[in-house]
Amino acid sequence: MTKGFGFEVIKTAGAARRGRLSTAHGIVDTPAFMPVGTAGTVKAMMPESVIATGAQIILGNTYHLMLRPGAERIATLGGLQRFMNWPGPILTDSGGYQVMSLAQLRVLKEEGVAFQSHVDGTRHMLSPERSVEVQHLLDATITMALDECTAWPCDEATAIKSMELSMRWAARSRAAFVNRSGYGLFGIVQGSVYPSLREQSAMALTAIGFDGYAVGGLAVGEGQAKMLATIDSTIPHLPREKPRYLMGVGKPDDIVGAVVRGVDMFDCVLPTRSGRTGQAFTSRAQINIRNARHASDPRPLDGSCRCPACRNFSRAYLHHLVKAGEILGAMLLTWHNLTYYQDLMASLRSAIEEDRFNEAIDRFRVEQDQGDIEPA
Repeated sequence: MTKGFGFEVIKTAGAARRGRLSTAHGIVDTPAFMPVGTAGTVKAMMPESVIATGAQIILGNTYHLMLRPGAERIATLGGLQRFMNWPGPILTDSGGYQVMSLAQLRVLKEEGVAFQSHVDGTRHMLSPERSVEVQHLLDATITMALDECTAWPCDEATAIKSMELSMRWAARSRAAFVNRSGYGLFGIVQGSVYPSLREQSAMALTAIGFDGYAVGGLAVGEGQAKMLATIDSTIPHLPREKPRYLMGVGKPDDIVGAVVRGVDMFDCVLPTRSGRTGQAFTSRAQINIRNARHASDPRPLDGSCRCPACRNFSRAYLHHLVKAGEILGAMLLTWHNLTYYQDLMASLRSAIEEDRFNEAIDRFRVEQDQGDIEPA
C-alpha cells in the first residue's frame, strides 16, 4: 500500500466511525462530506469560501477536466490544486459515470469506453490506464479506479457482467497507478442491489489491494431502502482499517443513515445545485426560498447557522435575489448549504467522540420530521 497515505479509526459508535485520513495535501477528519468541484471549481464559491464552510477535501472529475481544459495543460500549470487555488486534498472521480451519463456514441468494450465528447464532438477512449493517467496529471490526492456504473433498474445477469468487467478494470487501474507518498487509489464496489454480487466485488477488490474502498452504483434511482440495504450487505466485507466512500450521496438523511452503517466519506452535487435553484437545507429540513411566503420575512434562513447568508441577510432579501436572478443569491444559498452539510458532519464526528451518537441521530430525525415549522 501507498506510504504516507493512512487512515486511523479514532473511535466508534456501533458501526459508525470517527476517523482521520492522512494525505500528501493534508488531513481529512471523517465522516466527511466532499463538495463537488467537477470542472475545477465548486460552483458559485471561491476556494476560501469553501474552506470557511469547514470542508477539508473536494472532488474533481476526470471526464470533464480531460475534455476541458485538458489534463496535460493542467499538469504544465502545476496540477489541479495550484490551477484552482485549492490547498487541500482532492479526490477525482474516474470519469466512468460521466461517460455513461453525458457522453455521446458510447461503445463499451474490454479495452475501455470509446465515446464522443458532449462538449465539441471529439472522439476519445477512456481506458483504466488513461483514467489513472489523467488523474496522475491532475495530481489528484485520491485517484479512483475506472468502473462501469450500472443503470437502474438492472437485472442480475447485467449486474454480473458489469461487475466482473469493473473488477478487471480495477486490477488494471491498480497496475497503472504510480505510488507516491501521501497519495492513494480507491477501488469501487459494484453489483447493483444484489448482496452476493456486492460481496464478490468487495472480496475481489480486497484481493487486489487498495488504499480505500468506495461503494458505487447507488443513488441512481433505487430508493433509500434498497440503498441502505445494499450498504448493509457491502460494508461487512470491506477492511476495517481502510476508509469507505459512498459515491454520489446525497441527501442529509441518506448521509446520516450511511454513517450509522460505517461509511466515512461522501460527495454529492445536491447542496451546490440546490443553492443555484433557490433550495436551502436547514435544521428544520428544506426551504424553497422562491415561495411567496418568504417575500416579507425578516428572519434568517436558519437562526442556528453561522454562514454569511444567515448572519447578514433576511429570507426576504434572499427571496428577492433569487426571484431577480441575481448571482449573489446563488452564492449565498450555496455557501449556506455547504455550511449546513459541513456542520452536520462535524456534529456527527463530535457525537461519536463524546458517546452521544444515538441521541444525536434521534434528534436529527425528530428535527427532519418536523419540516419547515417555525413561528411566524
